[in-house]
Amino acid sequence: MPRLPNFFLVGAPKAGTTALYCYLGQHPRIYTSPMKEPNFFAAEVREENFDSAVRRSLAREEARLSAFLSGPMQKKRFGGIVADWEDYLRLFAQARDELAVGEASVCYLWSQTAPVRIAEKIPGAKILIMLRNPVDRAFSQYLHGVGNGSIRWSFREHIRRNLRQRSGVFSLAYPFLEFGLYAEQVTRYRELFAENVWVSLYDDFVERPADILREICRFLGVDAAFPFKTGAREMEAQVPRIAAAGWLKRSGWWQAGASVTPAKLRPLIRKLLMHRPTRLRMEPADREYLANFYRDDLRKLATLLDRDLSRWCQGTDGVSKRIAGTLDGWRCPETF
Repeated sequence: MPRLPNFFLVGAPKAGTTALYCYLGQHPRIYTSPMKEPNFFAAEVREENFDSAVRRSLAREEARLSAFLSGPMQKKRFGGIVADWEDYLRLFAQARDELAVGEASVCYLWSQTAPVRIAEKIPGAKILIMLRNPVDRAFSQYLHGVGNGSIRWSFREHIRRNLRQRSGVFSLAYPFLEFGLYAEQVTRYRELFAENVWVSLYDDFVERPADILREICRFLGVDAAFPFKTGAREMEAQVPRIAAAGWLKRSGWWQAGASVTPAKLRPLIRKLLMHRPTRLRMEPADREYLANFYRDDLRKLATLLDRDLSRWCQGTDGVSKRIAGTLDGWRCPETF
């Protein structure tokens, strides 16, 4: 019988979860799913709930996902929608005597169905949550979309598109700001899993990764003295140097080409076509707006975690009020 997972890294998106997932996979007593983000327990994350543009992308990946699940799964795969229980169990078929067996689907934190579904199947599961300043988290997600060629407009326009979309249909613009409304999300897990919920901040992970990894090991019940190698940067944001690179990403030819390109040439090609987004910066007005958008939720979160999160609420004084009347289509909270 395949092992069932006994821990879940549930988010938040763009909060160091990929790095944490990769680091934990180094530990000999921790088994991590060969697929990051299978999304099984989030009933919202299903093909029929996406808009037509995203569905086309999912259709291109369907054959690759099927081949991966029926194969040896020796290489890690980042992302997919595994809706069948038997397919999900295949992700843990290679687990042996590891004490901690888990997966990382960052939509689980936002999802209203995931905590309930996990509790029904695996009531004693341990939950890992990493939270990042929601303003910076949103900008990082935006850069990810620019990097894969799916977003070709400004950060402010991306925020506008999110605020205008209230249909609940998954798209490039939704959920986006919703991922950063942490207070209710954390509360859902604490109500169902009580002391089996571990919460930390991205800031702490960046400043002292070794300490955080030891803390997680103790939480999972494995040797905390294991020497993790934490130098590598995982999933670092990159954007296209030329328009053609963005088209390759959007069309799916980038992924298809990578599968037939020798591994030694891939870093060179990526370097020629992509670069770090050094020229893309968040406008002070956008930061101010989002700081106010999240302010009330962060106050609730600070009380919930008993942590000082005041620095996350800081914007640029006065900027938002001067431009408030010029942002047509923005839904401003009362504190704006």
